Amino acid sequence: MSKFKVVISGGGTGGHIYPAIAIAKQIIEENSDAEILFVGANGRMEMEKIPEEGFKIIGLDVVGIQRSLSLESLIKNIKFPLLLLKSLNHAKKVLIDFNPNVVVGVGGYASGPTLRMAHNLGIPTLIQEQNSFAGLTNKWLSKKALKICVAYDNMDRFFESHKIVLTGNPVRKDIEKLSLKIEEANKYFNIKKNQKVILVLGGSLGAKSINEGIMKSADFLSNKPVKLIWQVGKRYIDTMEYWLSDNNMDNIQIMPFIKRMDLAYSISDLIISRAGALSISELTLAGKPSILVPSPNVSEDHQTKNAMSLVDKSAAILIKDHQTDQLISKAMNLLEDEKLLHTISKNARLLGKPNATKDIVKQIFNLNI
Repeated sequence: MSKFKVVISGGGTGGHIYPAIAIAKQIIEENSDAEILFVGANGRMEMEKIPEEGFKIIGLDVVGIQRSLSLESLIKNIKFPLLLLKSLNHAKKVLIDFNPNVVVGVGGYASGPTLRMAHNLGIPTLIQEQNSFAGLTNKWLSKKALKICVAYDNMDRFFESHKIVLTGNPVRKDIEKLSLKIEEANKYFNIKKNQKVILVLGGSLGAKSINEGIMKSADFLSNKPVKLIWQVGKRYIDTMEYWLSDNNMDNIQIMPFIKRMDLAYSISDLIISRAGALSISELTLAGKPSILVPSPNVSEDHQTKNAMSLVDKSAAILIKDHQTDQLISKAMNLLEDEKLLHTISKNARLLGKPNATKDIVKQIFNLNI
């Protein structure tokens, strides 16, 4: 009997990469002989993160359309058709050589050419759409995809209803059973007794506006029994360390990227976060109260739509990107309102989908029947 082979394509940010890794690990857990090959975009985050998880990845020379009007963006857009043609040919060769049973698209630059060539070669495809507002690429690819796994209701606005399966978004398994990790987390982050914890997440790449807003309002933390654990992003770490050394606040801990996110979640009383699909899914699964700051720099303003799916159900608080100087004062007020925190936490947990990864993998296996 031949091995079950799956290509998983996409990436760019943690919001695409970590769901892809979760899917791959679940496939291996259910079929230890399965072979997984990732296809990503050269120069993007997945080319580093996927090998760290023990999986092979092949990179395509593919870029997205640049929306800004700068000279650099104009040059990239001129190159776009040639790079797209090159990536289509490369993707075709990869698929012929690997000969997968199923190709899964998780969003990001590489998923376009990979799934397009899978369609041309007659290979069954599945799309995992993380957001509440589908992007142009997934809408285009969905016409020939056999199944589309989604995380939100009313996605028949974008996709044919008979293809849609409401699964939720896959998240890292270590987000489960957080209550068992509190003691380890207290030691890991050096949390003092009776200290409240605010966790700040600007996405896997960091968020300049959130960083700047917190710097402006950090005085609210002075002499308070609160610890701020702050993922600032690799590109901002030098600036933030310089700022912190000037301000001498021992209850602020900054880092470029939090590797033990499970521990950070376990001890957080409140989370300040962007509203990417992965963040939303993790917050609901963990049942954590949150202040969401949607990024304005995303297609179709999908982060605001993601955030509103929680806000409309009293499962999160929304602050706009231009209001980030209010973040710490809002967070401190929330921490003092135990009843509201409990309500937000309870409502968030009701929206979590703990079986999302298993349900998606079930659909992948079904495509091979």
